[in-house]
Amino acid sequence: MIRARGLAAAVLVFAGAVVASLPSASAHDDKGPIVIGHRGASAYRPEHTLASYELAARMGADYVEPDLVSTKDGQLVARHENEIGGTTDVSTRTQFKDRQKTKVIDGTSITGWFTEDFTLAELKTLRAKERIPAIRPRNTLYDGRFEVPTLQEVIDLTKRLSRELHREIGIYPETKHPTYFSSIGLALEPKLVDVLNRNGLNRRNAKVFVQSFEVANLKELNRSLRVPLVQLVNGSGAPYDFVVAGDKRTYADLVTPAGLREVRSYADGVGVTKDLIIPRDANGFLKAPTTVVKDAHKVGLIVHAWTFRNENSFLPADFRSSTDPAAYGRAFEEYDVFFKTGLEGLFADNPDTAIEAKVKR
Repeated sequence: MIRARGLAAAVLVFAGAVVASLPSASAHDDKGPIVIGHRGASAYRPEHTLASYELAARMGADYVEPDLVSTKDGQLVARHENEIGGTTDVSTRTQFKDRQKTKVIDGTSITGWFTEDFTLAELKTLRAKERIPAIRPRNTLYDGRFEVPTLQEVIDLTKRLSRELHREIGIYPETKHPTYFSSIGLALEPKLVDVLNRNGLNRRNAKVFVQSFEVANLKELNRSLRVPLVQLVNGSGAPYDFVVAGDKRTYADLVTPAGLREVRSYADGVGVTKDLIIPRDANGFLKAPTTVVKDAHKVGLIVHAWTFRNENSFLPADFRSSTDPAAYGRAFEEYDVFFKTGLEGLFADNPDTAIEAKVKR
């Protein structure tokens, strides 16, 4: 699934310091798991910005991941959540003070500013900012520099970079809160299908995956999309469409052998949180691997795991370098452990680290 890359060796500089030395072109081959730039290269730039996606591609990512939400006028934009108080400067814009609301999203009451209350033109006046500044303070250097991108802009970027880098950069969009958006008359699925069709990307050999934490919308998309679909699976809770329908099954049920067989009837893979592949004990240390990867493979599903990050606060206790949550730990050792499980892909905030780990494993 990974095409040969012609990326020359390069050194990227971030905030005055060397971030990564990229592998040479000969190191990029068809072996090993695909690397998905999680919200772009979100360890180095504010997430879900064109700058973040571009950096991920230049670092060697095979795919970039735009999470999709809708504007008031039905445009698909890339934000991790429809609430944008934490990822844009909207709270500082006096003209939008009255847009702050409290809503129930997937059963949780949230106060903030929501994309569906803004037209695309209004959203374009906002600027992105770092979501977790305490962990990634260097990213705050870029606060205020980048717009909220549309899905079309992300596709245009990947096409341009594919030509420049002489390797195809894929997209891996996620539909966010599909039941909620459908309930307010802004269903994501028809818009996504339309955009993929208009760009010639709704075909079996397109470098596209579509993912969702819900089930019903993937079944709907399975009838209209030719690209692979991925059922996302969290470590707790249940798909929200199950909750709404009174279905008592949970995410844990989806990764049982029977659950995986059902997933295979409408999807091509599962995107599972790392803890379902190798759990952690009460102190954060890794336990023995589960059979999730093997069970998924038995029914013909690929497995992509999320999310790999370099900071101590996200790493298993086995690989933390200190008690500083923002300091980098021994991330390569974590990759080595997970590669041995046989997964086919992974989401990484630091795509350069993932590529280096894959090349040198």
